[in-house]
Amino acid sequence: LTYALRQSDTKALFLIDRFKDSDYFGMIGEVREELPDLRWVISMKDHAPAGMLSWPRFLDIGDTVHEEELRTREAELSPSDPINLQYTSGTTGFPKGVLLTHRSVLLNAWYVGTFEALTAEDRVCVPVPFYHCFGVVIGVLGCVVHGAALLVPSEHFDAAAVLDCVERERATALYGVPTMFVAELEHESFPARDLSSLRTGIMAGSPCPVQVMNRVVGDMGAGNLTIAYGLTEASPAITQTRAEDPVETRVRTVGRPIPGVEVRIVDPGSGAVLGDGLPGELQARGHNVMLGYYAMPEATAKAIARDGWLRTGDLAVREPDGTYRITGRIKDMIVRGGENVYPREIEEFLYTHPAVESAQVVGVPDPRFGEEVCAWVKPRAGAQCSVEEIRAFCRERLAYYKVPRYVKFVDAFPLTVTGKVQKFRIREQTIRELGLEVGDAPDGITGQEPDDEASELVDVAS
Repeated sequence: LTYALRQSDTKALFLIDRFKDSDYFGMIGEVREELPDLRWVISMKDHAPAGMLSWPRFLDIGDTVHEEELRTREAELSPSDPINLQYTSGTTGFPKGVLLTHRSVLLNAWYVGTFEALTAEDRVCVPVPFYHCFGVVIGVLGCVVHGAALLVPSEHFDAAAVLDCVERERATALYGVPTMFVAELEHESFPARDLSSLRTGIMAGSPCPVQVMNRVVGDMGAGNLTIAYGLTEASPAITQTRAEDPVETRVRTVGRPIPGVEVRIVDPGSGAVLGDGLPGELQARGHNVMLGYYAMPEATAKAIARDGWLRTGDLAVREPDGTYRITGRIKDMIVRGGENVYPREIEEFLYTHPAVESAQVVGVPDPRFGEEVCAWVKPRAGAQCSVEEIRAFCRERLAYYKVPRYVKFVDAFPLTVTGKVQKFRIREQTIRELGLEVGDAPDGITGQEPDDEASELVDVAS
């Protein structure tokens, strides 16, 4: 809290009293003396401790502002002015404040809703956090600009609450990240639910596994579900499938660029622009690109090239029909013995195993090959599966160097508060558990090929 308020030069803070076991009044009381620039602290409740304004008192002060002052301030504003200082998730180090403009978030909300074919007749269930771009831009603002009803199922994500909301309120659209959709599909009450009102929605926030997308379209009934791809620095959407696209397009690609946005694929090493079918870094330019990171010029220069192209850090391929496929993150790519291994390819394959609910793949250090493949697997409820079964399944269809050397069965993955899987945590924990901190492999497997029987090491419950 102290870092965010200092880094953003915050002058006024609005807050509720508490949430779950977090005492927000207490938190700000502990750090306020360290924040000399923080002039106003306003409770969004009828009560407030000493040194804070209550909500009624704040409204009373507002009544003293004259209409002429408001009109003068309004005339000073421009669509290109920043309106959101949107902090990134902070999965690596401290979060950075992304400066988004009135125009960038408004156009994003309009186009994303347009490609779902949203109208004032739609009822949109939005269980994602409202401090995240998905929730505040695509969710809240998207409903506002299209006149759709906004349904909020609960204060925090709860699969049962989402299913209740869709069923009771007859939601026509459902939003979420893949982990949310998986939780809803796997909920014990799902088979008995009447979700026939669902027509469309958005799955975004992290790579969307093909098998999950197929189940949402088929089992959940959201036949026109769309995929949106982007990042906070892009307000957030860069590409999106359209509701009218064939299912195959919506399942296997992230669609085409939204209007007014250019996309290109660039070789991460040479910077050369690549043609169709060649994997490289996806870069974007247009009205959606952030102004920069607040008070971080060096980080901004690394993220945005001088000619305006935003470097996403995501690996992608452009298809001949103009759609894009995301193949992974540059930093997640595993280099094993000189071979490039893309975790998402292995994850997508593991999703096809009948006992696997979800899977995450990372690279871990290896003294012989540089890196080895490690898979964390979350089995379906009641399913039985062994390490050898998983590896044998992979050997049937994957190149030998893509077969996971290490497999771990888990009950859950480490997540950010927005539902994104923290792969760096998976990697850190695996390295620690396997004793690879100094580059040594566990006893008995050094130098063995990943398809050797003896290399089955990890079979541990979370």
